[in-house]
Amino acid sequence: MTLTPSLHVKSFELGDFATNGFVVFDSSDAGKSCWIVDCPYEPGAMIDFILHEGLKPELCILTHCHCDHIAGLGEMRLKLGPVPVLCHVLEKDFNQDPHLNLSAFIPPGIRAPEVEGYLVHGQLMQLPGLGAYTFQMVHVPGHSPGMLTLWCADAAIAIVGDTLFEGSIGRTDFPTSDPDAMTRSLQLLMTLPDATRIYPGHGRETTILQERQTNPYLRGLV
Repeated sequence: MTLTPSLHVKSFELGDFATNGFVVFDSSDAGKSCWIVDCPYEPGAMIDFILHEGLKPELCILTHCHCDHIAGLGEMRLKLGPVPVLCHVLEKDFNQDPHLNLSAFIPPGIRAPEVEGYLVHGQLMQLPGLGAYTFQMVHVPGHSPGMLTLWCADAAIAIVGDTLFEGSIGRTDFPTSDPDAMTRSLQLLMTLPDATRIYPGHGRETTILQERQTNPYLRGLV
């Protein structure tokens, strides 16, 4: 989907868990750089799109490191090369630990490639291109301890992982979940402008306004 004259977020529903992976790029960038956000099971369609469009992945940013968001990292690296993978430091051990990434409960367990670097709350990252779109990393723990939202104020978009869905929110009954932190994170997301388009880890795109008005899990929080 084109969000501005040049900024694009292309979503792919992948694997048995119908997890969304994203390719983010600025068509004004002559170098054709892109970011991958999450790399689910069966990432072939997303990889094929990158290859077909001649895009060059600069980073793979993980909203969080549960198995359905990291399982395709090995295939991604095999087909696209050594793309640096980044996550929040609180999930630095998740990729290699099936109990932390929850794949121990869905045999066979997943041991995905380790991350190369860590992101922190408030960190600003610029997508290559003439538009110079800046994304802020927002720490939104609850579903998992290192959950990140990638927020671009200029384009009014937020890639939110499994924190907020259309009409629902992420689960908080996993071993490393925290319901109280989830409440605070949802309150934080509700401070974003109403027009902000939400790209969730599962399901369809939505907006802050739509969720503020219709999401039953946000009653009393907004």
